[in-house]
Amino acid sequence: MGKGRLEAFSDGVLAIIITIMVLEMKVPGHGHNQLSDLKEMWPVFTSYIISFIYVGIYWNNHHHMFHAVRSINGSVLWANLYLLFWLSVIPFVSAWMGENSFHTVWPIVTYGFVLLMNSIAYTILVVVLIKHEGKSSPLAAAFGNDLKGKISILLYVLGIGCAWVNTYLSFAFYVLVALIWLIPDKRIERKLAAEQEHLT
Repeated sequence: MGKGRLEAFSDGVLAIIITIMVLEMKVPGHGHNQLSDLKEMWPVFTSYIISFIYVGIYWNNHHHMFHAVRSINGSVLWANLYLLFWLSVIPFVSAWMGENSFHTVWPIVTYGFVLLMNSIAYTILVVVLIKHEGKSSPLAAAFGNDLKGKISILLYVLGIGCAWVNTYLSFAFYVLVALIWLIPDKRIERKLAAEQEHLT
């Protein structure tokens, strides 16, 4: 079956997720309307920024991945919905973590757990797509052993564990993973370009 509706639906869900996150940021209470009024909002805004970056990373990689896919099946639809489910939880855990100013263990742990589940869900989607497309497909060749994905999962686990030692250290692990993925992943683009050159 065609992939157009899946891509359109996924884009719509991700847009709604970002909208929900920004709506979670409340205007500071009535004071003197000074810039200093925003000082108390730094944890919420910081949480929003990192969560926005994460959603952006997933959207970017999702877009590239499906650009390399010719068709989908029912298993891909369910795997994609599973990923969207965990992405849709990000606004809740992001707001909870921000409102607690990164001081409380469980909001930090829960945020890390949701990020971990997103990473696992994305890996499942990749595996299902490769199974559908075939091990000799451009997608399979582009992903290879997916070292970045495995490192990310390890860092999430370390971050969750560190929450009981230092919540800021835990959050630093989550930021580190985001920075790793901010570096553009050219694997799919390179593979598709090579395929195009081979055809011409």
